[in-house]
Amino acid sequence: MPKVFYTLPDGTERVVDGVVGDSVMQSAVRNGVSGIVGQCGGVLSCATCHVFLAENDTGGFPPVGEDEDEMLDCAATEREDTSRLSCQLILADGQEVHVTVPETQL
Repeated sequence: MPKVFYTLPDGTERVVDGVVGDSVMQSAVRNGVSGIVGQCGGVLSCATCHVFLAENDTGGFPPVGEDEDEMLDCAATEREDTSRLSCQLILADGQEVHVTVPETQL
């Protein structure tokens, strides 16, 4: 079972047991993690699930694609080198993922 560690803007951490095949965004929304809106439902047409992926976790996911890259330019919080849309981070069995939620999504 994957685990997702969400560091919230106030510094608190929420740990969620994920489901294999779900996205980091779906896990957040399903478990009421504040700060992850997922307004488009995960179809890559908004940037309201923007997160900063821990550098040591980047190898567990495919690189940012062209569409995701364009959407990250629309994020409410300025993007960083580790910025990802959490709808594009699909969980695998036994995976641990650490993300930081930005202060605002809208």
